[in-house]
Amino acid sequence: DAPIVDLATAHQDPIRMVTLAPELPGALDAVRKISDAGIVVAIGHTDATYDIAWAAVDAGATVATHLFNGMRPFHHREPGPTMALLRRPEVVVELIDDGYHLHTAIVSDIFEQVSSRRVALVTDAISATGMPDGPYELGNLTVIVKDGMAELPDHSSLAGSTLTMDKAFQRAVLEQGVSVVDAAQSTATTPARALKLTDVGIIEVGLRADFAVLDDDCALAGVMRKGEWVAGRSW
Repeated sequence: DAPIVDLATAHQDPIRMVTLAPELPGALDAVRKISDAGIVVAIGHTDATYDIAWAAVDAGATVATHLFNGMRPFHHREPGPTMALLRRPEVVVELIDDGYHLHTAIVSDIFEQVSSRRVALVTDAISATGMPDGPYELGNLTVIVKDGMAELPDHSSLAGSTLTMDKAFQRAVLEQGVSVVDAAQSTATTPARALKLTDVGIIEVGLRADFAVLDDDCALAGVMRKGEWVAGRSW
């Protein structure tokens, strides 16, 4: 118990979220203890069954780490964690909307199924983001980036992403038909709420005044951080 409590209290910038696989030994008890310590518990990188994922939410998990990716796939006789997490209204589901990790129809369907209040668009970006194609390192793994897609050298798996949040917003609006309001909810308000952040995620008097300005094509046109405009080459 003590190390878990330390994670929540020992540093001025403590760990806010832990992703774990609930099928591992002792995992459900860990979910309870971590969530009781005030840390958000996410389910991800998992081979959990439907029932185990459901039990993890009962134990206190509230986020699905990049839904579908790094999870047991859906099957009509064993729907796995994806369906369990989608069916629980308290769970925020992360989506990597880069055109590689998820089919565009899946993204559209999830927005329609659970609404932007439960969808958090994420990047899963690695160090290759914004860089030319070529080899990069991800931990102890070599990753090859080609046409912006990051893969292991043997093409057996995607390995992170080079997506940026503005591109995720743009794809959601222009390619999946998500409204600007819903896209803003899923790129700002819902993620902030999922992480229990109270000073960002919405524009309101007294909060941090962090926001992005987009043009008519949903391309980034300006950034304000803590009430100050951020200088940049794109605006």
